[in-house]
Amino acid sequence: MSQSSDPKLDAYWMPFTANRQFKKSPRLLTRADGMYFTDDKGRQVLDGIAGLWCVNAGHNRPRIVEAIQKQAAELDFAPPFQMAHPKAFELAERLVELTPAGLSKAFFTNSGSEAVETALKMALAYHRVRGEGSRTRLIGRERGYHGVNFGGISVGGMVANRKMFGTLLSGVDHLRHTHDPARNAYSMGQPLHGAELADDLERMVALHDASTIAAVIVEPIAGSTGVLIPPQGYLKRLREICDKHGILLIFDEVITGFGRTGQPFGAQTFGVTPDLMTVAKGLTNGAVPMGAVFAKQSIYDTFMQGPEHLIEFFHGYTYSAHPLACAAALGTLDTYAEEGLLTRAGEMQTYFAEALHSLTGAAHVIDIRNMGLVGGVELAPLPGEPAKRAFSVFLDCWEQGVLIRTTGDTIAFSPPLIIEKQHIDRLIDTVRTALHRAA
Repeated sequence: MSQSSDPKLDAYWMPFTANRQFKKSPRLLTRADGMYFTDDKGRQVLDGIAGLWCVNAGHNRPRIVEAIQKQAAELDFAPPFQMAHPKAFELAERLVELTPAGLSKAFFTNSGSEAVETALKMALAYHRVRGEGSRTRLIGRERGYHGVNFGGISVGGMVANRKMFGTLLSGVDHLRHTHDPARNAYSMGQPLHGAELADDLERMVALHDASTIAAVIVEPIAGSTGVLIPPQGYLKRLREICDKHGILLIFDEVITGFGRTGQPFGAQTFGVTPDLMTVAKGLTNGAVPMGAVFAKQSIYDTFMQGPEHLIEFFHGYTYSAHPLACAAALGTLDTYAEEGLLTRAGEMQTYFAEALHSLTGAAHVIDIRNMGLVGGVELAPLPGEPAKRAFSVFLDCWEQGVLIRTTGDTIAFSPPLIIEKQHIDRLIDTVRTALHRAA
């Protein structure tokens, strides 16, 4: 029986949504431009989360729209297996000019989840091709989010995403998360304490032996779990341990990529280069689904052995390097370049940080975290009702014409990189009002 008061809403099973609550009181978006959505009632809604961490250049950008329209009329699809189209190669070249030195190969997917699956398979296959097929173990991190496919939820560490889906992949272990409010609460930027948590990897090497471990995957900033900023020195220590034991380091930059931290990629902000790096979201400004994996030259070269007519890596997707996605990505890169958006978060981060931390002492707030143009405000949960208080703040802000995101009892902010000071002021003031009204 339908749970919806409107039968026109009933057929769609919505992702990561409280379906029954939504369909009783829908929040429908019909247009978008710049910093704002427009809902079905004609209200403008300030976008405080860049759509879903992805619309980094703001909405309805002319270069991106024009590129998609032109491409649709010119070449709607090209088979990606044993064939290609020019924009796929053009895009790959443009992207590797932005990546940290050494990440010189791009493999295209259709989402962050697919990019993670691809990176994990690359890591496993790489070790096998080079004669270390015993390296099959994958190491993720508690509270990590790496998409929703089986590999991603196996190495991920968010309980709600894992608990209903059986035993997942075997041979997976997890580092401890880095959230330490007792020592690091209300840190501006990177917390001082916690670099030693990277030494969990040494403990796993002692338990499993390095010869069985293929790769470690972490988000530079753990976004979907509530914006957990890496402690100073943590990522560098992780890189050192991986190098010591021949383990590949994978950065999931689906959220931190394309300017979110003040540099094109979080790897550059934190001064640590991984062996493989996944991206999506901001790659096309959210306009067309697309993801990618960047790989070091040495990894690619390892696969380029044997007879030239044989496939080197048995993996890919029907829509890998889809022409419309490539066009959207090229238009997005043009927009980023013309407006200096890949470094703009660095210019705005001080004002954003001070505004965010002005919520210190506001009702229910127990911690605030920030880096670049991403922030998290953690709330004390209602006893016995986790996530309910934050969700009520989300609904209140929506009624006031501001879109935020909540994950558990944390409010997450990731506004478009075109945000101005007056938008920041409105965003924070709206949240402050909603916090004081919350139960």
